Amino acid sequence: MSAALGLYRLQQVDSQIDQIQARLKAIQETLENDLELKTATEQFNASYQKQRDAERVSNLAEAEVQKQRIKIEQTEASLYSGQVHNPKELQDLQKDVASLKKHLETLEERELESMIVVESAEKELHKAQAVLERVRSSRGDQNRDLTRESESLRKDRERFDSERRAVLGNLESKAVGIYDQLRQQRRGIAVAVISDNSCAACGTTLTASQQQSARSTSQLFHCPTCGRILYAQ
Repeated sequence: MSAALGLYRLQQVDSQIDQIQARLKAIQETLENDLELKTATEQFNASYQKQRDAERVSNLAEAEVQKQRIKIEQTEASLYSGQVHNPKELQDLQKDVASLKKHLETLEERELESMIVVESAEKELHKAQAVLERVRSSRGDQNRDLTRESESLRKDRERFDSERRAVLGNLESKAVGIYDQLRQQRRGIAVAVISDNSCAACGTTLTASQQQSARSTSQLFHCPTCGRILYAQ
């Protein structure tokens, strides 16, 4: 995949995120004068984030425990395989197993603690959700529709954030730096497609040689007028 194609995909995702953020801001401005709803919403969002963070930490702790158990199994397999006969090596393996098991106990304690934190965070989230739903039920249809839309948009934002991370994983940091700088300079649009032999962003007509350069997979080509990265579909 060429850098221009990767950045074009990144631009598509970022444009979607920009639209979501703009709509969320508009919704927030409509609802922000409702102090009770604002407080309940903020509490719910904080509880939701806390629950997600706790769950992420718990998943990491679980993964660490699993990795440690695999290390123990591998070391014990070497110890009891019959292939090691040197007493010193056997003694070292026994010490390794004991050390790994001791560390496993520590990791399992952390895992248990993280699970307790997750359970507490989930209870807090459910409580905050109940409060938020009660407040919403006392509001008119408009506010309820707006808050539902806001929740849907936040889920969309999470999905696009995941897509953005996936796209970034295939791009070089230098290219992303150029893209980010252009996004700031060009009102959020860093990459423009070539349409009808022209830059779709500013309308500059491109020569055949320039269009061929834009199709290159080895380097980025910028519009000679607006400076945006050009992508030839």
